Amino acid sequence: LFFFCVLSSSSEGFGAAERIVLLTFISAVILMAILGNLLVMVAVCRDRQLRKIKTNYFIVSLAFADLLVSVLVMPFGATELVQDNWIYGEMFCLVRTSLDVLLTTASILHLCCISLDRYYAICCQPLVYRNKMTPLRIAVMLGGCWVIPTFISFLPIMQGWNSIGIIDLIQQRQFNKASNSTYCIFMVNKPYAITCSVVAFYIPFLLMVLAYYRIYVTAREHARQIRVLQRAGAPTDGRQHPPDQHSTHRMKTETKAAKTLCIIMGCFCLCWAPFFVTNIVDPFINYTVPGKLWTAFLWLGYINSGLNPFLYAFLNKSFRRAFLIILCCGDERYRRPSIMGQTVPCSTTTINGSTHVLR
Repeated sequence: LFFFCVLSSSSEGFGAAERIVLLTFISAVILMAILGNLLVMVAVCRDRQLRKIKTNYFIVSLAFADLLVSVLVMPFGATELVQDNWIYGEMFCLVRTSLDVLLTTASILHLCCISLDRYYAICCQPLVYRNKMTPLRIAVMLGGCWVIPTFISFLPIMQGWNSIGIIDLIQQRQFNKASNSTYCIFMVNKPYAITCSVVAFYIPFLLMVLAYYRIYVTAREHARQIRVLQRAGAPTDGRQHPPDQHSTHRMKTETKAAKTLCIIMGCFCLCWAPFFVTNIVDPFINYTVPGKLWTAFLWLGYINSGLNPFLYAFLNKSFRRAFLIILCCGDERYRRPSIMGQTVPCSTTTINGSTHVLR
């Protein structure tokens, strides 16, 4: 309904029914993003076991970036969209635009770092992962997620580098004489469009595809190895024994992980690919992409900030347990059992009288 209203609305603005639908939808997106990301941050701060996992540092920083998007960017964009007018002045338009580029780029770079962290954790030996993901390297990667976006957001936008050669077109679109409305227009020239899109989307996207592809292949290979070991360890009398419990659990875990990766990449591409493809194409077709289509693609990208807590945290059993503890006010039923004396099970099978362990 949201995209129907955006694409079918007239140039004069939205009707009463369309405004209600837009306001309801946008409010739900903003609320989902705020509550979801806050819950992720609180869960890691309160749960000591979650703080021990290196990947969760990236998830918390991602949640903070997405929270800022939902608080500092979305509300002002929603106000302009519903009222069909920008009322906060030209300078704040530049600040809001810079924050938009900064925070959404930081969110995407965090997703890229999470994919690299999981690649080293799953596809490399444990010793390699410990050497790669040292506290210093994690700090450097997190710093890069926040520093790199400043070079394509505040620096060029405040200096006006993105508008070189198209200033007259921007001024023409900033004011609508028919409706006496002012808009916060963000248009980019060809050099900025290419640079911004490559840094903010295409390079992270390529790294994520490569990392998740290797993770997917590794997960499938682990499951295949387990099946081979189970068949090799079958008794020679022809009787069928039930499969090893740990092996079955491992296969289910690997299969679920592979499916989860497909969901993550699918949602990421669905949310951001339309915007960044249009961002590069538009300057080369004389800026003929309709403004309403731009708005639809931009808000589709914003939705990703609300989906990230569900994709990267809510699908994790440890996070779900921490969320239930928070939401149920510390109910003892959801607390993690004591880890004293517990060991991590390995998949084992017997081949030719000797026991083999699949780590």
